[in-house]
Amino acid sequence: MPQRNSLLIVIIILFSILFLISGIKLFAQPAKSLVIHPDWSFNKTIYEVNIRQYTKEGTFKAFEKHLPELKKMGVGILWIMPINPIGKLNRKGELGSYYSVQNYLAVNPEFGTMADFKELVNNIHSLGMHVIIDWVAAHTSWDNVLTKEHPDFYKRDSAGNFIPSVKDWTDVIALDYRNKALWSYMINALRFWVKDCNVDGFRCDVANMVPTAFWDKARTELDKIKPVFMLAEAETPKLQIKAFDMTYSWDFYHLTIDIAKGKQNASSLNKYFKIENKNYPVNDFRMRFTNNHDENSWNGTVFELYGKAASTFAAFTFAVPGMTLIYSGQEAGLDKRLKFFERDPIDWKPSPFRELYTKLIHLKLDNKALWCGNEGGKMILVSSTNDESVFSFVREKDNDKVFVVFNLSDKPVNVILNSASMKGKYLNIFTDKKESFGFKHEFNLTSWEYEFFVGE
Repeated sequence: MPQRNSLLIVIIILFSILFLISGIKLFAQPAKSLVIHPDWSFNKTIYEVNIRQYTKEGTFKAFEKHLPELKKMGVGILWIMPINPIGKLNRKGELGSYYSVQNYLAVNPEFGTMADFKELVNNIHSLGMHVIIDWVAAHTSWDNVLTKEHPDFYKRDSAGNFIPSVKDWTDVIALDYRNKALWSYMINALRFWVKDCNVDGFRCDVANMVPTAFWDKARTELDKIKPVFMLAEAETPKLQIKAFDMTYSWDFYHLTIDIAKGKQNASSLNKYFKIENKNYPVNDFRMRFTNNHDENSWNGTVFELYGKAASTFAAFTFAVPGMTLIYSGQEAGLDKRLKFFERDPIDWKPSPFRELYTKLIHLKLDNKALWCGNEGGKMILVSSTNDESVFSFVREKDNDKVFVVFNLSDKPVNVILNSASMKGKYLNIFTDKKESFGFKHEFNLTSWEYEFFVGE
C-alpha cells in the first residue's frame, strides 16, 4: 500500500507540473481582442495627409481639391496630421511642430477655420471615404490654454516647473495622467471632434506614453457616439485588447529596410511573422508602411531607404496581412525629405507609383484574401529552393485567392516553388496574362522582381 500511495503521489505531482506548464503556455498567448472594428475598415488603405506641405497654400480648402484624385486611387481612410493651433512659446523652427498643441478644441488658423474643416470632413464622407485626425494626448505646447486653466494637469520637476515629455522635445510639456480630471477633459475633447465635427476616429501620437486604461475608457465613450477607428503610434499588443484597431509594425518596417540594404535576407521574414503571430491575435490590424512623416523628414525618402527595391516593398505591404499606409506624395514618387518645421510643398508630378498604388488599392477593396483581420486570408508560405532570396505565399478567403512571389534580393534568381496551396488558375494583375500552376513551378526573376497572381 505505501508503494502504491507513493506512486499515486508522483503521478499527481507530474500532472500538476504539466498543468502548470500548459497554463504558462496559455497565458503566453496573445490576449483576445475585444475591439469591434468598424464594418467599413477591413478592406481599406490608409493615407496620411500633411496639410502644411500638400499644396502651396497649405490649407484645408486647397487640399480639398485633391480629394477626387485620392478617391480615384481608391483610398479609404484619410489620416490628417494634427490640425490644432501650434504653440508659439519655445516652438521649433518658423512654424513649429504640429505635435505642439496649443488648444485641443480649435483648428490651426494657418489651415483655415473650423467651418472649413467641417466642410472638408463632409466632402470626404460624400466621396465614400473616412477621416481620422491626429491626436496628441501625452503632452502640449508650453502655452496651451490648459497651463492657465488647469496647471494641475501637468507633470512638474522638484522645483515645480513644467517638464518636457522627452529631454530633447523642448517645445512640449508632459501631461500627468495620475490626475483623473485630465481623463475627463481629454475624453470630452475627443468626443467633441467625433460628435460635432463627425470625424471617424483618431491616430494617437506616442500612445504608449499614456495609460492604456485611459485609452480603453476613451474608446468605450467614443463608440457610444458611433463606431470609431483608432490607430496607435505604438507597437504594444495590450493597446489592441480594448482600445485600438491598429498599431504600427515598426519591426516589420525596419526589417524590410535591412533586407533592401542587404543586411538581412528573405528568410528573416519567417521569424518575424512567427513572433508577430504569437504577440498579436489574427484580428488585430497591423499597419504596414515604407514611409511616414517622421521617417521622411528625419531618416529619408523611400529611395534613400529602399533604393531600387522601393516599389517592391510598396507592393509587399499590400500582399502581407495588415493595412497599408501611404504618406502624402508617395504616389508622386516623393524624392525629398519634407521640412518639418517650415513650409516645403510637395512637388506633384507623374510617377509609376500612382498606377501601382491604384491597382493594389482597388484589388484589396474587392479581394477578400487581402482584407484585414479575421475578414482576410491567412498567409500560407510556399516552399522555395531559395528561401534566402525569395518569399512566396498564398492567401485565400471565401472565393478569393492571391498567390505572390517576391525576389527580395538585388540579384536575379532561378527558383522552384513547391506547394499544393499554389495550385490553380490565375491572372497576373500586372501583365493581364492568365497562368496555371500545379504543385511545382519554376520562376526566373530579375533583381527585386515580384509576381502578383489573383485566382480565377
